Formats: sequence, structure tokens, C-alpha cells
Amino acid sequence: MSASEISVPSKAATSWRDALLLATDEFEAPPVILRVGNSVIGTLGNFSATTGKAKSKKTFNVCAIVAAALTGGTVLNYSAFLPPGKRKILYADTEQSEFHCKRVINRILRLAGLPLDAHPDTLMFLCLRKYTTAERLRMIEEAIYEIDDLGLVIIDGIRDLTHDINSPGESTDLITKLMRWTDERKIHIHTVLHLNKGDDNTRGHLGTELNNKAETVLQITKDDFDKDISFVASSYIRDMDFEPFAFRINADGLPEAAEDYQPPQAGTPKGFDYHEVSEAKHREALELLFSEADRVSYASLIGKLQSSYAAIGHSFGINKAKQLKVFLENKRMILKEDKTYRYNPEFVY
Repeated sequence: MSASEISVPSKAATSWRDALLLATDEFEAPPVILRVGNSVIGTLGNFSATTGKAKSKKTFNVCAIVAAALTGGTVLNYSAFLPPGKRKILYADTEQSEFHCKRVINRILRLAGLPLDAHPDTLMFLCLRKYTTAERLRMIEEAIYEIDDLGLVIIDGIRDLTHDINSPGESTDLITKLMRWTDERKIHIHTVLHLNKGDDNTRGHLGTELNNKAETVLQITKDDFDKDISFVASSYIRDMDFEPFAFRINADGLPEAAEDYQPPQAGTPKGFDYHEVSEAKHREALELLFSEADRVSYASLIGKLQSSYAAIGHSFGINKAKQLKVFLENKRMILKEDKTYRYNPEFVY
């Protein structure tokens, strides 16, 4: 198919009547294509995500999902089923070289028990590292609308489809594209996004939008004491939650279940979570803190954070206040300039 023949996404609704929903309308439940045990992770018409810090083995986790989808079986704890007419998979890698992308393909095939000397006709793999941001986005969109029988799309490195992950406009536009692609093509998209280094929150405004709109967000965490172990838990899930599970990389370089592993107990997060304090309360506390001076040094910032948040009803110890400071920086609610900090009232929560 030539570029001039590509099916383009439908235009935005021109009337409110195009979006009207009636009590008498009937819809079938979206087909489930991915589960962990009895928990629904992915359905056609929605999108999900794998998140984790650098080297947490996010791509290994995604390889297991794709291998399960290729075979219609179970790999690690993921069970997948792509219905007839939706059996094709598109994998777009934005970060790795062709050499390393080929290793990902081999890993998927080995997990699926498929031969390495033949490429499956149901798997389309795009290596997009050398292209510009705009080119990557265009090529993925073209593939989504050109490939017949498409059911599952992997975007490994969604951050590379936007110039600025802290841009509210770019982030909203990109997430809107995901929602439109999944709705119009009746596919499931699974994305990969890094977590902040200093806490367990997804990066930038893009991460916040992803959390708010995704069907499921999986978090991959490397064990602090056993670096060979990574465990999988849900950060956000619309369906019932599943028990966290762990995997290790075996001697063949493939992820395998670590059945004897006990994950960390819930309730001991390493970072400050954005659900802990509302946007309005953050603004109230920060306006109070910076009402006396436009700029605050680090030496006095932690104590002032404790005082200002206590004044609005949130008391934190010094360690929690330090986590809060990292969170505020990552979300660009406070900005560091010339070794001092200032309030950014234009932040997007």
C-alpha cells in the first residue's frame, strides 16, 4: 500500500450529537486478551503500561506478554488470547539499536517455543531509534492503520514519541492518540515508560496522563537485596488486583518464574505518591511556604516543607519530607535554580 492510500484516522466529531449515548444503546463487553490469573490486564479497545526504573527488566516482562500472545498460551504468569481476525502483533522499539532489537525478537521466539530461523508472519517489529520523534509517531500510526488483523501493539519507549514529557499539551495529545487508535482499530496497546529515579512515580506529565487513562499499569521493581530478581505488581488496575509475582533471568537469558520469592510487604513505599495529597492542598502548602520569600535554600527547604504541609493538615517526618521534595521537583511544582528553589504555580498535576 502506498503512502497516498493509507487509511487516516477519522476527524474529530463535528457535533455533540456524534458523542451522544443513550440508555437504550447496547454494547458487547470488550474481548479480554491478557490476564494474570483471573485478573484482566488488557482488553481490545484499551491500553496498558509496564513501568519501572532503569535496568528493572521491563523489556523482559514485555517479551513474556508478547510470547504469550503469539502462542495463545501462558508465559510467566501472563495468559493471552487474540481472537480470530486480531492475531497480528506490532512491536515498536524506540530506544534500542538493530542489534539489540534482534535480541528482543529472539528472546520472544524462544519464550514462545518458536524456531529462530523463521520470522512469524503474525509479528511485525519496528526498530525506530534512528528516526526523529515526529517520524516515529507517524510510522507507528501508519502501521496501526495499515496492518490488517492487528490485535496487540507494543510501544517500548513511549517517552520517545514526545519532545517534552512535562508538556501538558504534548502529553494530552499523545494519550488522546492512544485512546483514538485503540477505539477505532479495536486493538490493545501496551506501552513502556520509565519511573522517576527518586521515587516510584511515572515520569513527567506524560506519566500522570498515562496513569489516569490506562486500563492497567504494571510496575516492575528490582529487588534491593537480590539483583537477579524483579517482581511485578499492579500500580493501577480497573479489574480485581492480582498477587504480585517475581521472575529471574535464567542461564539461557530468559525470564522464568521465581516461585519461592516473597515480595516486599505492601505499605512501605520508597517514594511519595501523588495520590497522598490533592493538587489543591499542594498549591495551598507551597503558596504558604513561598509567601515569605520567592526563593528558598535546600538547607531550609525540608523544614519549611514540614511546617507548611503540617499547617494544611499533612504532617511528615524528615524522611517523608525529603521524599516529598523529590516528588515536587519531578513534577516541576518547585524548580531548582542557582542552588535555590522557587515555586512554579503553572505546574500541571
